[in-house]
Amino acid sequence: MTTRRRALRTPRPLRTRLRTLRTYLRRTRTRRLRRVLAALLVLFLTACAGLVVAYRMTGIPDPHPETVSQSTVFVDAEGEYLGRRGPVDRQDISLKQVPRHVQEAVIAAENRSFRTDSGVAPTAILRAAIATVTGGERQGGSTITQQYVKNALLTPEQSLSRKAREALIAVKLDRTHSKDDILEGYLNTVYFGRGAAGVESAARNYFGVGAKDLTVSQGAALAGIVNLPSYYERAGADAKVTGTLERRWAWVLDAMADSGAISARERTAARFPAFRFYPPGDTDGGRQYLIDAASAEAADRLGITEDQLARGGYKVHTTFDLGLQDETAELVRDRTPKDAKGVRLHTAVVATVPGDGAVRVLYGGADYAHQPFNDAVDGAVEAGTATEPFTYAGIRLGEPLTGLPKEAAPTPMRLNSAYATVAAGGEYATPYTVTKITRGGRTVHTARPKTRTAMGEKEAAVVTELMHGSLGPDSPDSPGSPDSPGALGTAVKPVATGVGAAFLPVTSHAAGAGSGPGARTVWQSVYSPRLALTVALFAERGGKPVRVAGLTGEYPPAEHAALQAGEVWRLAGSPGTEGPAAEALPGAEAGADAKSGADAEARAEAGAGAKAGP
Repeated sequence: MTTRRRALRTPRPLRTRLRTLRTYLRRTRTRRLRRVLAALLVLFLTACAGLVVAYRMTGIPDPHPETVSQSTVFVDAEGEYLGRRGPVDRQDISLKQVPRHVQEAVIAAENRSFRTDSGVAPTAILRAAIATVTGGERQGGSTITQQYVKNALLTPEQSLSRKAREALIAVKLDRTHSKDDILEGYLNTVYFGRGAAGVESAARNYFGVGAKDLTVSQGAALAGIVNLPSYYERAGADAKVTGTLERRWAWVLDAMADSGAISARERTAARFPAFRFYPPGDTDGGRQYLIDAASAEAADRLGITEDQLARGGYKVHTTFDLGLQDETAELVRDRTPKDAKGVRLHTAVVATVPGDGAVRVLYGGADYAHQPFNDAVDGAVEAGTATEPFTYAGIRLGEPLTGLPKEAAPTPMRLNSAYATVAAGGEYATPYTVTKITRGGRTVHTARPKTRTAMGEKEAAVVTELMHGSLGPDSPDSPGSPDSPGALGTAVKPVATGVGAAFLPVTSHAAGAGSGPGARTVWQSVYSPRLALTVALFAERGGKPVRVAGLTGEYPPAEHAALQAGEVWRLAGSPGTEGPAAEALPGAEAGADAKSGADAEARAEAGAGAKAGP
């Protein structure tokens, strides 16, 4: 009995037990496989149900404020970029305004399956998830749809939950919106560097053109920049950055050629484009005076505030001649002596079109950062004899010039309008700086000149003849003649003396307050039927007016003003002047040097030559 019990207690050999286990596993294999498959199916269905619920519960959020806000752009009369206003350098445009080759360049650089994918890239999501969990380097590779969701609809937070939400929104966006809608939103919000959000601002900042005018090469370059905008923004200014971008540009073009977006001939003909210099220089500072004036006028025309205008994504077409404006600013800067003992010489220049009112030049200061006050528009300059031509008996002025002769300190714009009225035969035109305002390619305002008769045509002609010096003492229309329109009093001083004054082939009037060493302000007005130009000189120390005499360098104040007026007139193409007389305009040689980029010393020598002329 004992022996039997010992036998029962003896363990079975390991081999026997393994054999038994294998037998058991074989017998239950099918049942266990069914259980595993069932568990996986339940897990899969649960995940699917969770995704469906999450998908249905996930809404497409509104764009965050930064992507809704736009800037307003100002351009000159020829469409040249003048400047912008607004918190973000961005303007929405429709996809129709973006050339097809630019669209395809971005697709080739960022997401070649964009036209066919579902809005997400599973491999990119997996890489990003692994990087987030392991603390690895931040991963990219998102689709264009995902990038648009991230840029415009979500915060830049890097987390698994945000990445999952991004994917869900991308899929939903892809199912509820067309690919063109998504691409349009992406191109209007993606950052290109140089402060530019969106392709319209990028085209302007990198190449000085609108998006609709981008070439194949320029479009490929912008597409290459999207990958690392903060690095590539110095393209054209940094040789290393430029070389790196050129290689990426070639890669984008090769992909476009492979996909058929461009032909082999276009690929062969493509040349790496030239970029606008970056960072920009200080030359744009003076343009803020122009933008101030145009912004105030545009906001008034639209019935909104200037802040609403700045954020509204408008394009304001102005009347300014930017080339002439910049040349005038350079001329004044070169001709103005440095401040002495705290005394500052101010120069204001206004040029308008008689009978129309369009403002071509509005120089109101040399440094907007230190003087945002515009001398040309708001500066009250002591009139002196500047209004003398309008004070003679027999000259009847209508509104809005009625009170001009009694004004002790008119603005340069105000006085210029009066002389422009004479140039237009007595027709007063309200000065304006805005010709058209557009938004999203649609015109929302078009300016029309506002004119009214402020002076009789014969009276305007008499004033012109007086100022032109053609009314001698024996003329039937001379001052004091029995046949004259009235007792016009003392003859008008026709032009400034000195520096080529006798060669002004257009009507010109030199005036001012005080004379000789006591000169306090100096005016020079020149006009023809095509342009009216006014130059005003005055000085201040500590905010108080002081004499101009002694502040204008080698020329006396009147000659200095005449020379500047002559040079600006020359730069404007001597409008209304024909024949050899145009070549004899004061400052003609100096103006030519200024246009060719000669230095200030060469221009001064040319001015001296004009002074010594016959």
